[in-house]
Amino acid sequence: MSAMASIASMPTSTSRLDREPGPSLGQLLRKWRAARGVSQLELALRAGVSSRHVSFIETGRTHASRQSVLILAEALDVPLRERNRLLEAAGYAHVYRHTPLSGDEMSHLRGVLQFLLERHEPYAAIVLDRYSNCLMGNRASACMVAALVDDSLIGEHANHLRLVFHPLGARRWIVNWEDVARSLLGRAERELGQFAPDEAGLALLAELRGYAPDLSRRSAADAPTPGDLLLPIHIKKADLELRLFSTIMTLGTPQDVTLQELRLETFFPADPESEAPWRQMVSTDAERSRFGDG
Repeated sequence: MSAMASIASMPTSTSRLDREPGPSLGQLLRKWRAARGVSQLELALRAGVSSRHVSFIETGRTHASRQSVLILAEALDVPLRERNRLLEAAGYAHVYRHTPLSGDEMSHLRGVLQFLLERHEPYAAIVLDRYSNCLMGNRASACMVAALVDDSLIGEHANHLRLVFHPLGARRWIVNWEDVARSLLGRAERELGQFAPDEAGLALLAELRGYAPDLSRRSAADAPTPGDLLLPIHIKKADLELRLFSTIMTLGTPQDVTLQELRLETFFPADPESEAPWRQMVSTDAERSRFGDG
C-alpha cells in the first residue's frame, strides 16, 4: 500500500435527485428552524427582519429575494450544500461552488493537507470526503488499515466507514464495538440523512445499518455526545492491544461545498501503554512493505 493515497475526483454536476422537484423554500426553512430549535421570532431577530416576513416566506405568501434566502440560511447556520438547495427552491442559481479537491484551484490546499498529514506521523491521519471516502492519508494510516482490515476491502479511496462496519473490517478487533458503532452511525445519519439525503448517502447508510442490524437507532437530530468529538477506541488483536482516540477537524469559514465537507481525522494513543505497540505496528508494517511482504 502506498504511503499516500491519491486524490479522488469529486462530481461537480448536480445529481438527478437534486434536479427533481422537491420541498418548497418555506418547507425547508421550517425544517431547518426545527432542527436548530429556533422560533420564527428568534430567526427574525438573528436575520434582522420581521417575524411576519419569516412567516410569509414559510407559508409562500411572500417570494423571498436571493439575499433574504442567504441571510436566513446564515442565521440558521445551514451547510453550504443545503444553502444551494434553499436557493434552488426559491428559483435562484447556486452560489457556492463544488470544486473537486483534485482541481488546479485546490493545489495549495492539497499541499497544506499533505503537510498536516506528514507532521502527524507516526500517528495515523486521513482526509475524508462527505461519504467518508479516503482522499488522502499518511503512511501510519495505511499501516493501521493494513493491520486491522482484510486485504479484500483495501483499495484506492476506500470508504472508512465500510472499513469499520464490514464483517471483515476493523470491527472484529474493537472491544468497545457497540459504543464506537453507535457514535459513527449517529454521525453519519446526522450528516447524510437530514432533509436532503442524496442517493449515495442513502445507499451508504443502508449498507451500514445492514452490517449492524441490532444496533439501536439514534435520531439524526440528536445532539452530538462527547464520544462524537473525542471517540475512544479499544483494539485487541492477538498480542496487539491499543487504546486510541480519534478527533475530527474541519476547515474554518469555507465558501466551497467541497471544502466545508472535508474532514481531517487524526488518531492518537490514549495512554502510555499503547504508545509502544502503536510504534511497533507502524514499523513492522513498514518493513513488510519495504521487502514486498503482504
